[in-house]
Amino acid sequence: MKITSFNPIIVTRDPESAVRLFEELGFEKDHQKDGIADSITAIRMKDANGFHLDIATRDSPRDTVVIRMNTDNMKETVQLLTSKGFTWAKGFSGPVETPSSVFSILASPSGFVINIIQHIRK
Repeated sequence: MKITSFNPIIVTRDPESAVRLFEELGFEKDHQKDGIADSITAIRMKDANGFHLDIATRDSPRDTVVIRMNTDNMKETVQLLTSKGFTWAKGFSGPVETPSSVFSILASPSGFVINIIQHIRK
Protein backbone atom coordinates (compact mmCIF):
# COMPACT_ATOMS: atom_id res chain seq x y z
CA MET A 1 0.00 0.00 0.00
CA LYS A 2 1.28 3.43 -0.93
CA ILE A 3 -0.19 6.74 0.27
CA THR A 4 -0.16 9.11 -2.70
CA SER A 5 -1.58 12.20 -0.98
CA PHE A 6 -2.84 13.28 2.42
CA ASN A 7 -4.82 16.43 3.25
CA PRO A 8 -7.81 17.83 5.17
CA ILE A 9 -11.39 17.89 3.91
CA ILE A 10 -13.78 20.48 5.33
CA VAL A 11 -17.32 19.11 5.25
CA THR A 12 -19.84 21.94 5.35
CA ARG A 13 -23.34 22.98 4.36
CA ASP A 14 -21.90 26.33 3.15
CA PRO A 15 -19.06 25.49 0.74
CA GLU A 16 -19.10 28.92 -0.93
CA SER A 17 -18.01 30.65 2.30
CA ALA A 18 -15.23 28.13 2.88
CA VAL A 19 -14.00 28.49 -0.71
CA ARG A 20 -13.93 32.29 -0.40
CA LEU A 21 -11.96 32.11 2.86
CA PHE A 22 -9.33 29.78 1.44
CA GLU A 23 -9.07 31.80 -1.77
CA GLU A 24 -8.18 34.77 0.45
CA LEU A 25 -5.51 32.55 2.03
CA GLY A 26 -3.97 31.88 -1.39
CA PHE A 27 -5.70 28.68 -2.48
CA GLU A 28 -7.22 28.29 -5.93
CA LYS A 29 -9.85 25.86 -7.16
CA ASP A 30 -8.15 22.94 -8.86
CA HIS A 31 -11.27 20.99 -9.85
CA GLN A 32 -14.79 20.13 -8.74
CA LYS A 33 -16.64 16.82 -8.70
CA ASP A 34 -20.45 16.89 -8.47
CA GLY A 35 -22.95 14.16 -7.68
CA ILE A 36 -20.74 11.96 -5.50
CA ALA A 37 -22.96 9.41 -3.73
CA ASP A 38 -25.88 11.28 -5.34
CA SER A 39 -25.67 14.53 -3.38
CA ILE A 40 -22.09 15.42 -2.46
CA THR A 41 -20.00 18.04 -4.26
CA ALA A 42 -16.25 18.07 -3.63
CA ILE A 43 -14.06 21.05 -4.48
CA ARG A 44 -10.31 20.43 -4.64
CA MET A 45 -8.13 23.46 -3.89
CA LYS A 46 -4.38 23.95 -4.11
CA ASP A 47 -1.97 26.71 -3.06
CA ALA A 48 1.33 27.87 -4.57
CA ASN A 49 3.27 25.57 -2.22
CA GLY A 50 1.43 22.49 -3.47
CA PHE A 51 -0.75 22.06 -0.37
CA HIS A 52 -4.21 20.64 -1.04
CA LEU A 53 -7.53 21.18 0.70
CA ASP A 54 -10.91 19.71 -0.17
CA ILE A 55 -14.26 21.26 0.62
CA ALA A 56 -17.24 18.91 0.51
CA THR A 57 -20.94 19.63 0.90
CA ARG A 58 -23.16 17.86 3.37
CA ASP A 59 -26.36 18.95 5.01
CA SER A 60 -25.20 18.80 8.61
CA PRO A 61 -25.73 21.19 11.51
CA ARG A 62 -21.97 21.51 12.11
CA ASP A 63 -18.88 21.67 9.94
CA THR A 64 -16.45 18.81 10.39
CA VAL A 65 -12.92 18.07 9.28
CA VAL A 66 -12.01 14.71 7.78
CA ILE A 67 -8.62 13.37 6.69
CA ARG A 68 -8.33 12.54 2.98
CA MET A 69 -5.86 9.80 2.17
CA ASN A 70 -5.32 8.76 -1.44
CA THR A 71 -3.94 5.25 -1.78
CA ASP A 72 -2.91 2.91 -4.56
CA ASN A 73 -4.64 -0.09 -2.93
CA MET A 74 -8.08 0.40 -1.36
CA LYS A 75 -8.51 -3.17 -0.15
CA GLU A 76 -5.15 -3.26 1.61
CA THR A 77 -5.67 0.17 3.20
CA VAL A 78 -9.14 -0.74 4.51
CA GLN A 79 -7.80 -4.04 5.88
CA LEU A 80 -4.97 -2.26 7.70
CA LEU A 81 -7.27 0.32 9.28
CA THR A 82 -9.98 -2.17 10.27
CA SER A 83 -7.28 -4.33 11.91
CA LYS A 84 -6.55 -1.24 14.06
CA GLY A 85 -10.19 -0.93 15.15
CA PHE A 86 -11.56 1.42 12.48
CA THR A 87 -15.18 0.87 11.47
CA TRP A 88 -17.37 2.18 8.66
CA ALA A 89 -18.43 5.74 9.33
CA LYS A 90 -22.12 6.41 9.94
CA GLY A 91 -24.07 5.96 6.72
CA PHE A 92 -21.42 3.78 5.04
CA SER A 93 -21.19 0.00 4.86
CA GLY A 94 -18.53 -0.43 2.20
CA PRO A 95 -16.66 1.26 -0.62
CA VAL A 96 -18.51 3.67 -2.91
CA GLU A 97 -17.61 3.72 -6.60
CA THR A 98 -17.71 6.75 -8.90
CA PRO A 99 -16.67 6.82 -12.56
CA SER A 100 -13.15 8.00 -11.62
CA SER A 101 -12.55 6.64 -8.11
CA VAL A 102 -13.60 4.39 -5.28
CA PHE A 103 -13.76 5.70 -1.72
CA SER A 104 -14.29 4.37 1.78
CA ILE A 105 -15.03 6.41 4.88
CA LEU A 106 -13.84 4.89 8.14
CA ALA A 107 -13.92 6.12 11.74
CA SER A 108 -11.19 5.45 14.28
CA PRO A 109 -11.99 4.02 17.72
CA SER A 110 -11.42 7.52 19.16
CA GLY A 111 -13.68 9.19 16.58
CA PHE A 112 -11.55 10.80 13.86
CA VAL A 113 -12.59 10.03 10.30
CA ILE A 114 -10.52 9.10 7.25
CA ASN A 115 -11.81 9.24 3.67
CA ILE A 116 -9.70 6.75 1.70
CA ILE A 117 -9.68 7.33 -2.06
CA GLN A 118 -8.25 5.21 -4.86
CA HIS A 119 -8.40 6.74 -8.32
CA ILE A 120 -9.42 4.50 -11.20
CA ARG A 121 -6.84 4.76 -13.96
CA LYS A 122 -8.11 4.07 -17.46
